[in-house]
Amino acid sequence: MKKLSTLTKLIYGFGDISFSYTGTIIAAYFPIFLTDVVGIAPAIAAIALFTGKSWDYINDPLIGYISDRTRSRWGRRRPFLLFGAVPFGLVFAFLWWKPPFEAQTALVIYYTAMFVIYDAANTFVGMPYFALTPELTEDYDERTELTGFRMFFSILGGLISFVVPMMIIGQMSPGNADNVFRMGLIFGLGAIFPLILVFFGTREKPYFIQLKRPKLLASFKAAFRNRPFVFSAGIYLFTWTGMHIIEANLLYYIKYVVGREEMTEVIMATIFVTAIFSLPLWDWISKKYNKRLAYIYGIAFWAVVQLLLITVTGASSLAYLLSLCVLAGIGVGAAHVLPWAMIPDTIEIDELETGERHEGMFYSLVLLLSKATNSIAVPLALVVLDLSGYIPNAAVQPSSTLTGIRLVVGPIPAAFLLAGIIFALFYPLSREDHQNVLQVLASRRSEVDLD
Repeated sequence: MKKLSTLTKLIYGFGDISFSYTGTIIAAYFPIFLTDVVGIAPAIAAIALFTGKSWDYINDPLIGYISDRTRSRWGRRRPFLLFGAVPFGLVFAFLWWKPPFEAQTALVIYYTAMFVIYDAANTFVGMPYFALTPELTEDYDERTELTGFRMFFSILGGLISFVVPMMIIGQMSPGNADNVFRMGLIFGLGAIFPLILVFFGTREKPYFIQLKRPKLLASFKAAFRNRPFVFSAGIYLFTWTGMHIIEANLLYYIKYVVGREEMTEVIMATIFVTAIFSLPLWDWISKKYNKRLAYIYGIAFWAVVQLLLITVTGASSLAYLLSLCVLAGIGVGAAHVLPWAMIPDTIEIDELETGERHEGMFYSLVLLLSKATNSIAVPLALVVLDLSGYIPNAAVQPSSTLTGIRLVVGPIPAAFLLAGIIFALFYPLSREDHQNVLQVLASRRSEVDLD
């Protein structure tokens, strides 16, 4: 089996920085932008987030299905990157524009509409990009390595997205609305080029383009009958739900619980730089054992660290806080690479059982399940904040608010991580099983080629 060149891995991995830029900034800054800059009450802001994310129930499977059926001289996935990159970047920018009206209802309508449009543009380029992984390589361990390249840029993009925006904005306050929009334009335009580069720098396998076009109902059935896919989807779902809840509330935690808003960049850099350096560790553990065990070790470690965060107060030493950030970064690295590396292996099971490949539908369902859960979990965290008595930009928050913030940063995401570990315990696809499937498929494909 021909190996991918390092250049191809770098180019493909670099594409993820576009989604890391946008996804991380939205997760970390959009809630606090709506509450502290635009002036929308947290519970009302949750409506915009919930409605926008709920659109994905239709949007994700539709784009996944269309890409599975696409046949072009550029392949099945790459045309979406070429034609969707510019709209994606521009729509992201206008999420951060504060319109010239003050009525809460009008503001909610605007941001809900923009969030729906953004989610559609994001899916149009994101789902085909992710679905390229199983098409670029079918090797069990090389997929982990390829995912590692992608996650290097994903975490790097996350680091930049946590540090640079506040350097542009200054502080999340109404007077800095123009700075927030400037930040959106910079990162929106910056998200376009990597996707265009992936279009020109990767190639899809001609054999997959020759396969017959799948039908919609058959695509759904293939996904839910594929046992390894169901478990890998559950692993991804619970891991990234916990991740998104942490991202959405981390700034509140740093600002009000830790009381070190001025050190936000240092704290974020510590987590993400550690995560980047941990990627080779998880790749090594995965190759030495397998992806399932590597995931269990890494996520269990991270869940314990999240629980320890509830012990931090404004009086805690900086050394203690940064030590926890380093430990959390090791777990964040595992969460980035291992769930994503499991999903591609289920595609060959699909081809073996159906004679078709439904990468688009499989990846769209994974992302849809995650977004569906997040459309409830992340807005619910805002509701918890509202019910706890949160006062925007207050120098001192009520003790009930501090308790609420600790809950949505520590125990609640740790519970989701534990659920992911339970799914991993029953994940049924080993390296040996996957290699056996590839041998059967190689024989079948050679017979088709001879015909």
